[in-house]
Amino acid sequence: MGVELSWPVQIAIGSAAAVALMTTMWLIQLRTKNAGIVDVAWGAGIGVVGAFFALTSTGDGNRKLLLAALIGLWSLRLTTYLFLRVVGHAEEGRYATLRRDWGADVNRRLFWFFQLQAATVVLFAWPVLLAAQSEWPLGSFTDIIGVIVWLLGVGGVALSDAQLARFKRTTTDRRAVCQVGLWRYSRHPNYFFEWLHWWSYLFLALGNPWWLLAAITPLLLLYFLLYVTGIPPTEAQAIASRGEAYKAYQRTTSSFVPWFPQREIN
Repeated sequence: MGVELSWPVQIAIGSAAAVALMTTMWLIQLRTKNAGIVDVAWGAGIGVVGAFFALTSTGDGNRKLLLAALIGLWSLRLTTYLFLRVVGHAEEGRYATLRRDWGADVNRRLFWFFQLQAATVVLFAWPVLLAAQSEWPLGSFTDIIGVIVWLLGVGGVALSDAQLARFKRTTTDRRAVCQVGLWRYSRHPNYFFEWLHWWSYLFLALGNPWWLLAAITPLLLLYFLLYVTGIPPTEAQAIASRGEAYKAYQRTTSSFVPWFPQREIN
């Protein structure tokens, strides 16, 4: 079905495309002074590279089409969400902080930061490549599990984002903490369901002898969410802006996996 390429060629082409995309975004931020555009490009890049990996692989044709659709839909939702949040708005605090801290060296350091994002585009498209190399006919029990996990993951992220957005629209107290819907059971349900989504490709890759390598992406993502770029800086900012209200939320609500809230003991 269509052009089929070896995986080294796929990775080389995907890497070149990701570098070109992020270099273009870096040039754009030189003019706009809004480095947040890297997030929009990251989501779009994974979708494009992932779909390319799927459609040019050597596996089952129906599986390839399904994977291209899954990563494409994931990317479309995320890219649209980030585009509306970033484009036309002031630069987000984390990038403004980097710009201030890096001073006169900011553009050089941002260039390499953008190239690091190009590398992660390929890393996050990697599970799709492994799954698309599977020659198992689509429709096995593990394929069904994979699609269910994908639906739960993407649906959970979309729902948590919608609940948070509605809370922000309807709450006048800027120091209030969102504890509605999924946010009652997890302080970061969007992170949890995003992480869950990436396990779907592991199930879809089972016909590939190297299927276990699809776990690299969600495992690395878990580390960064829990210890590096996810929860720690997000909660530091939340405490700075919401103070004791957020500290009380931390004491009663699971940080990641949704679970029933605890009763705070006075």
